[in-house]
Amino acid sequence: MLARLEMTSILSMALTIRNRVRELRSAFGLTQEELAQAAGVSRQSINSIERERYVPSLPLALLLARIFRCTTEQIFRLEREP
Repeated sequence: MLARLEMTSILSMALTIRNRVRELRSAFGLTQEELAQAAGVSRQSINSIERERYVPSLPLALLLARIFRCTTEQIFRLEREP
């Protein structure tokens, strides 16, 4: 019962998804265009993800994790909005 109440309270909070795509892309020495080609999306999509204007689909998030050789949790995180 307690876990259910905790989950309800978490879901009712205003949350935002933050990411480290720009940081990881730079660490791998990739341009936005190169990352976009590797992921099969447009450079504009990568730009929008890096600027946190677009949250990628689960398949794209998993593909980015594979490209960066890390887990999705190392790229994306949930934060409470102020």
